[in-house]
Amino acid sequence: MATEDTNRGAFRIQEHYCRANASPIYAEVCAALADGLTRETRTGARVLDWPGEPTRDAVPLRLIGALHALVLAGADADLAEMFAGRIAGPARIAAVVTEVLRDHDDALYPWLDGPPQTNEPGRSAALMTGLIATAARFGPKLEVLEIGSSAGLNLLIDRFRIDLGGTVIGPADAPVSIVPDWRGPAPPSVPVGIVSVRGCDVKPMDATDPAVEARLAAFIWAEAPERLARVQGAIAMLRERPVDLVQADAADWIEARLTESQAAGVTRVLIHSVVWQYLPEPVADRIRAAMAAAGARATMERPLAWVSMEPDRSLGHQVVRMRGWPGDDGWRVLATAHAHAAWIDSRAPDAEDAGIALPEGATVRV
Repeated sequence: MATEDTNRGAFRIQEHYCRANASPIYAEVCAALADGLTRETRTGARVLDWPGEPTRDAVPLRLIGALHALVLAGADADLAEMFAGRIAGPARIAAVVTEVLRDHDDALYPWLDGPPQTNEPGRSAALMTGLIATAARFGPKLEVLEIGSSAGLNLLIDRFRIDLGGTVIGPADAPVSIVPDWRGPAPPSVPVGIVSVRGCDVKPMDATDPAVEARLAAFIWAEAPERLARVQGAIAMLRERPVDLVQADAADWIEARLTESQAAGVTRVLIHSVVWQYLPEPVADRIRAAMAAAGARATMERPLAWVSMEPDRSLGHQVVRMRGWPGDDGWRVLATAHAHAAWIDSRAPDAEDAGIALPEGATVRV
């Protein structure tokens, strides 16, 4: 069970994560919230008394998304100045945060109701490293299944132009190009032919709805305006041609998809990014069991693969992994990445970097 110390500690973990992902303003805001939250506001009391595991529930990002929504709505001038980096220093930031919590308590409180739905298209670049590895192992034709698709922006993965250190995948005339800062050896240049992309979410969002677009914008970190432009470009692509996104429990959906007929010569691939921490453990266990059972049936004519981009918050970055059947020998680490894939590093992680200590409940294990 969470305690006040655990809930404050979640903001310290997020502070570390923000610093590791080149977001010093958000890091300072997290530090101010860790020290300055009180029960004098409904929002502060709800955070301090949060009953679940606050890091896995992304409580800090829920609250920061609420603050950013105020900025985007022009609701608080001092907060906007702080998010723009024109109010600095722990004492001044703490004062602004305290005042905003008091003045906008009613507006902030509802943002704690659900997890952030960032749906960052840049993560398609990290996931593509896994699809390239899958194609190199089993052949070019891929049937892609995504869980936790949110608004479906990463279901556009076959329509983006993605440049991974000179290895380029996707249409030359794509409206959105994703070019992360690539570090280490580039992936192999192999054909990747995505024959279909489908996704599910327990509460899918329609990004073409202006209200939803505004919510997605609030969860984009203010220090990365290029991300907002990319999200807007991806939403324009959805307006032109929608994706195959349905409402479903992730385990129900995957179990059903894995029983469907699979074309010969096509690899079925489960993908997800920054999703696993939100799954109830029984749902996660069912997905593991379904993939293991389907993997036992897999053949080289009809292979199965699993690609994940999930956080190692102790180190402050994401880890991109892949495994495949037949011949499964467990997870293979392909790369580490920035939270929003601003950079991707294909080199082996530094074995001496143990990161910061995490509560057991905050550790994400696929």
